[in-house]
Amino acid sequence: MFVIQDEWHGEPGTEYATKADAMAELRRLAMLPWDEAPNRCPCKSWRSCGRRYHLIEYDVDWRRRSDAALLEISARETVWLRTP
Repeated sequence: MFVIQDEWHGEPGTEYATKADAMAELRRLAMLPWDEAPNRCPCKSWRSCGRRYHLIEYDVDWRRRSDAALLEISARETVWLRTP
């Protein structure tokens, strides 16, 4: 199981059955504007904030196997932290 989670806001992540599905969603998020849902931050200072999306892998018992920061999105820029 793979989960995309925003490290900076700690909102519940979205689950994906495969890494390929999760990466497709991250690529989709990277193409969306920073100030529109789902990229728009939930905090009051959303204009100066951003999101740092992590891809977290869990095993069948929900033990964390890996956690990688992959994508940052803000008003300033969209940056892949690792090659997608």
